[in-house]
Amino acid sequence: MLRLAALLLLLSLNQPTADVVAQDPRLAARLDSVTRVQVEAVLTAAHEERLPLEPLVQKALEGSSKRASGPSIVAAVRTMRADLQRARRSLGDRASTDELVAGAAALRAGATPEMVGRIRRAEPDADVAVPLAVFTDLVAGGMTVDAAWQSVSRLAEEGGDDQDFLDLRERLSPRSPSR
Repeated sequence: MLRLAALLLLLSLNQPTADVVAQDPRLAARLDSVTRVQVEAVLTAAHEERLPLEPLVQKALEGSSKRASGPSIVAAVRTMRADLQRARRSLGDRASTDELVAGAAALRAGATPEMVGRIRRAEPDADVAVPLAVFTDLVAGGMTVDAAWQSVSRLAEEGGDDQDFLDLRERLSPRSPSR
């Protein structure tokens, strides 16, 4: 019985827990202890939901770099987690980290969850991070959400590859000499 208990203890020590995963030395170096604990709680919840942690850590570090207050940093990290959750619901459980980050950005830029899901359905076996990023870039460049969506979704339905989407962005970008 003692051997079994020792074996179980040894096995449990080799399994990373959410708390261990959530601890990041970059956060300890840059955030005050109260903010760090709150951000780590968000990271722990995100880990349990199988969301990528690095975008959340980067959001916290960005806030620190901008000298944002602790509560503002925590709020921004929580918002990013919610955005990643929405992107996951739209893109599905198999979505990669890049797809989730691009999906979250597209949602923040004005895409609806239905739009993001339609990109996935148009290209079910392809990585859709680039089309979503191009959509976001077009909106950020001044295009309306509807116009950007029409351009990107049409190309997705036609089976465009990453280079086609990058070319589309160049053609439609306000800085592009072809406009």
